[in-house]
Amino acid sequence: MEKSTRNTLQQMFWYFIIFSIIGLLLETLYCYATMGIIESRKGLIWGPFCPVYGIGAIVFLVALQHYKGGNVKLFFYGVLIGSIAEYVMSYMLEAVYGSRFWQYVENDINGRICLTYSVFWGLLAILLLRVIKPIVDKWITKITAKIIKPVEIGLAIFLVVDCLCTVWAIITYNNRVIHQYHGEAIRENVENANGLQKACFWIEDTLFSNDIMRRTFPNLRLMDYDGKEYFVRDILQKIEERETT
Repeated sequence: MEKSTRNTLQQMFWYFIIFSIIGLLLETLYCYATMGIIESRKGLIWGPFCPVYGIGAIVFLVALQHYKGGNVKLFFYGVLIGSIAEYVMSYMLEAVYGSRFWQYVENDINGRICLTYSVFWGLLAILLLRVIKPIVDKWITKITAKIIKPVEIGLAIFLVVDCLCTVWAIITYNNRVIHQYHGEAIRENVENANGLQKACFWIEDTLFSNDIMRRTFPNLRLMDYDGKEYFVRDILQKIEERETT
């Protein structure tokens, strides 16, 4: 039982990684096909990951792992499960990061899910269960046979650090942009900061700079003092226009 549980957790871990990467590729291609631009759709500050797809795939696979019915029924299960998962994840990400990563404007519910993407979730469920999962399972078998445990543990640690730093980066980015927009001091008593605080300031100013964050999360939204939601990139543009006049 213990070995079986460990193998299941290992499989879920690799599902998360593989589908996060596949999801990022899909998002990038979709953006290029619909908007004609190559734009970052990453969900973490480092690495080629879009975690919403990794988590969504795991939800699908766990919920539908024993499914034996036809494609029509599977489609509707996919619409239902995918929409619920997307809605919940939207709230969770906003609670953690203090920002929205997406907001729909047509056929939507609170901007968190929309009919078009719900249909995509249904189609994805069919594709995932019928086509992609068998292929990915073979990849995972080969990967786990060749990769030694320390490498796997190192990758897991990297993802945890990546998630924590992403939260830190986005909170820093949002607060900095709001203060800059309102002409407020970004930090107080900087001259009295200790070594650790100065190291954190360097990380925030260098690794989480406005330029890096704008390229990495171009569609990030934040809530200003007036309670309204804005694209961070639009606020930055106003700041830059004000500084050049």
